[in-house]
Amino acid sequence: MIRLAKETDIPGVVTIFNKILELEARGEVCTGWKKGIYPTEQTALDALSKEELFVLEENNRILAAARINQEQVPVYALCRWKYDAPDSEVMVIHTLVVDPDASGCGIGSRFVRFYEDFALQHGCRYLRMDTNQINERARALYKNLGYSEQGIVPCVFNGIDGVQLVCLEKRLG
Repeated sequence: MIRLAKETDIPGVVTIFNKILELEARGEVCTGWKKGIYPTEQTALDALSKEELFVLEENNRILAAARINQEQVPVYALCRWKYDAPDSEVMVIHTLVVDPDASGCGIGSRFVRFYEDFALQHGCRYLRMDTNQINERARALYKNLGYSEQGIVPCVFNGIDGVQLVCLEKRLG
């Protein structure tokens, strides 16, 4: 079940962040995220406070989370998007995380399908997202789900220097 997050979900979301950051520190995954910089508990709290944090819960356990809104981060202006979509028709997913213990079970794909349905329900046919160039796993997932890479923008992103930000896009219907 994917739903709007509640305050009591924050520890579960932060646990996922920390698991991914620990794997990153050990070199077992490659997201480009940095412990203490991004993502943090404040990342989740900020999304919760704006009612933009969604979670996938099964058996009373948070297995995935993401922020969904229409906020295109400033660096998106540097990308040459395929579609010249009005902002009012663009939906963005941020910080999609899946519990590493549940990885490989299709949870990321389910969450992206939810995002797509959510966008259509809110009148948005254009979907945008981003990932770090070094996050090959996310890039492969998004490609399999029909997202096309529109450009790579060098930037400081979420407080992390030297990011090569891959901007992805999909048009629905």
